[in-house]
Amino acid sequence: MQVDYILVGYGLAGISFCEFLKTNDKSFIVFDNQSQQSSLVAGGLYNPVILKRFTPVWKGDKQLEIALPIYTSLEKQLKKKLDYKIPVLRRFASTQEQNNWFIASDKPFLNKYLSPKIIKNSNPDINAPFGLGKVLNTGRIDTQVLVNSCREKLLKENKLIENEFHYDNLKIADSIQYLNIKAENIVFAEGYGVKKNPFFNTIPIKQSKGELLTISVPDLNLDYVLKSDIFILPLGNHLYSVGSTYEWEDDTNKVTQKAREELEFKLNKVLNCSYKIESQFAGVRPTVIDRRPLVGKHQHFNNMYVLNGLGTRGVMIGPYVAKELYEFIEHNKPLDNEINIERFR
Repeated sequence: MQVDYILVGYGLAGISFCEFLKTNDKSFIVFDNQSQQSSLVAGGLYNPVILKRFTPVWKGDKQLEIALPIYTSLEKQLKKKLDYKIPVLRRFASTQEQNNWFIASDKPFLNKYLSPKIIKNSNPDINAPFGLGKVLNTGRIDTQVLVNSCREKLLKENKLIENEFHYDNLKIADSIQYLNIKAENIVFAEGYGVKKNPFFNTIPIKQSKGELLTISVPDLNLDYVLKSDIFILPLGNHLYSVGSTYEWEDDTNKVTQKAREELEFKLNKVLNCSYKIESQFAGVRPTVIDRRPLVGKHQHFNNMYVLNGLGTRGVMIGPYVAKELYEFIEHNKPLDNEINIERFR
């Protein structure tokens, strides 16, 4: 088999990169054994404001400009609803936070995203005595439907091999040879799994394990995402996603009692009503010390690349870095220095 690209890993980064390959009529084959779960447990929110400090997300405008048309295109291809337009309301914990919000909403980049009006809470099941601030132009990508539907489509097209990738079988010369597959280039988009990759295991990826709960609350009736120490995100049918935790030592996908108790403790500070925990999920996010992705070429092999380190905002940043890498490979467009892996060499 002869293809233009071998892609290893099929989370948010891999899905985005494949969209640029398809748009440009490039042939490819994907290897993914579903060992990495960070895309499946992601909340899927796209929001260009960091609501802890009321500051703009790095290249937030540019990320959304690239990402949203890709998800619209995927909705048409998959015939599935992926993009849910939903506001995010930030719960204020003090008058000082209200004042900080007013200051931020007057800044040039943020004034189109932060409503200057304080919303008085009228939901008796929500504890928000200092009110709420509304973030505009936000939404949620259903990452579970996205990943599962994309996998199903690739399987039908015989473009996905659900086996572990064995690095020892890779032969690198002017082209890439892996078993019976020849390719011009290979891209590793393995998330935290890249730590087992002998070609890129020295890049400074850290694990940040996150856990989510799914709860049912029949009478809550939220039509927005509530953000405080945690987020409460409506899923429909009285179900809500609650997250997320950050654990820096555990690199497994196993759910823990510790995370469950932490989320319940924070949830109980926000909700004035009872709820039922329906399920719990865990996944390990690939994060970087400077909070920028890791994209670029292997220092010795000119046809080997990495696409990694999306962190907690994968639905926004994945399409942006995928486009950057594609144009770097195909058109020799220089990578942004802030994402280029060369910054750590």
